[in-house]
Amino acid sequence: MLTSKELLERTGISRATLNNYISWGIVPRPEVLPPEPRDGAAPRIGYFPDEVVARIEEIQRLKREGWSITRIAEHFAAGQMAAVPGAPPQKATSPSPAGSAPEPGVMPSLSIDEIAHPAYILNHRFQLVWFNTAAGARMLRGLVQVPPDEPQSVFKYLLRSLPADAASRDQVLRFHLGLAKQHGLGIPELSRGLSQEEAGVLERLFNEVQRPEPGLVSQALIPGNAAAAQPVRVYAVQFRERILFVHVPGGRASEDLSPLLVSSELVTGTFAGKRRPELSQVAVLVADLQHPTRIWSELPAEEYFELINQIWMTVDPIFRRHHGTHGKHAGDGMVCYFFPQRDSSHVWNALVAAQEMREAMRRVSKEWQLRKRWATELYMNTGLDEGQQWLGTLKSAGQVEFTMLGDTLNHAARISDFARYGAIWATKNLIGKLTPEQKQRLKFGVRRKSSEGRDVLVPSIFSNVDSLADTAGASVEKLKDIARLPITEIVEIAAPEKGSDGAAPNPT
Repeated sequence: MLTSKELLERTGISRATLNNYISWGIVPRPEVLPPEPRDGAAPRIGYFPDEVVARIEEIQRLKREGWSITRIAEHFAAGQMAAVPGAPPQKATSPSPAGSAPEPGVMPSLSIDEIAHPAYILNHRFQLVWFNTAAGARMLRGLVQVPPDEPQSVFKYLLRSLPADAASRDQVLRFHLGLAKQHGLGIPELSRGLSQEEAGVLERLFNEVQRPEPGLVSQALIPGNAAAAQPVRVYAVQFRERILFVHVPGGRASEDLSPLLVSSELVTGTFAGKRRPELSQVAVLVADLQHPTRIWSELPAEEYFELINQIWMTVDPIFRRHHGTHGKHAGDGMVCYFFPQRDSSHVWNALVAAQEMREAMRRVSKEWQLRKRWATELYMNTGLDEGQQWLGTLKSAGQVEFTMLGDTLNHAARISDFARYGAIWATKNLIGKLTPEQKQRLKFGVRRKSSEGRDVLVPSIFSNVDSLADTAGASVEKLKDIARLPITEIVEIAAPEKGSDGAAPNPT
């Protein structure tokens, strides 16, 4: 076993590079153990398996050959990480036959090869980032692979691959153009790389279509024709930053999306026995460590990982106690979902968990201040929202995991970005789901400047994010997608009245 210092000396990389490799999942996190005699008086040391040296040398070799970090991550995620003893299980993505791959941490993992029908994934500029063999053979003919640094407009290939029947072709294009218009795109961007004639066809159809109703799943029926006697139904499944398109033969509409995603039964964790995606109410909590880069720079690597592990071990029992389910999160933070319960309110559970996490973080911060004799305060900044979301399971390299599709997670994450100094901010929508009794126990509001220039809490009000960002000096550009979202700061949750059992009933 090697300490981080020994590993850095053996490989010649910097601490920042090592941390980057760990965050991408191509090098395992160190195992925190009591120190050996040679390691001095440190109370805990992070150790890496000896084989990590060979892993880093392989990464460096691939980088010299021109591989991007995204491609390297995909290469190791395809199953080779298991060769490194002590490495955590990796959620591998299925390598595309076209040689392209999704960006880690951006798109949910799903096995494109398991979709029997033509399927492809676009970013929100309607450029191709992934497609399966069936799509390459039918819908996107002539496309061998997605250039990693020059993504191409999907319309370039749809115009040249769709049936010669003009009516069917135009309906497929209209469906895509309506969604593109929904995402705020215009003809200049969509027609980039097209011939003058192709751009003219696209502009004509673009002017004819209307934005579809907002939704996580859209569909359109393409009637059969002489070239294709069977009708085709095109589905578009909206992920947070990607859109999955699937062309399914047959005209019957279906709300059962599981055949589009995987061919086998889906059984996993909380959703055991649920074989298809379904809509559910959910409260989402996103919490991020404030100033993680500064804290990383101040602490030795092994102590930094010890701190992060301690935070996780501290808050995990809190989430479990309040019926929370962990979600995926990139970086030094966490996501937790709270689903409806028979005997309690999922919204109240999320609020109480956030409050208890804040109190627990104060204790962790004080412990590390005494231990390190520093003045650094440790904060987890928290965002909360509630909404109706698609919940389902997606298969990846023989594993199944559940994911959530919709705006609620995005709202909570952006609010967490806005929060500072351990504050908890929640949407007006979430507060509106509380019962009158729950609201009486909740102290919330927005701080305003008094005539003397002091911050004064105005209770039980909300404010749009853009107004708050202006006064707080936050980056308005970063928060523009939630600029008009009304939010409020959760200041305190009062203890239950004497004689009460403290339970928050389910308002439903």
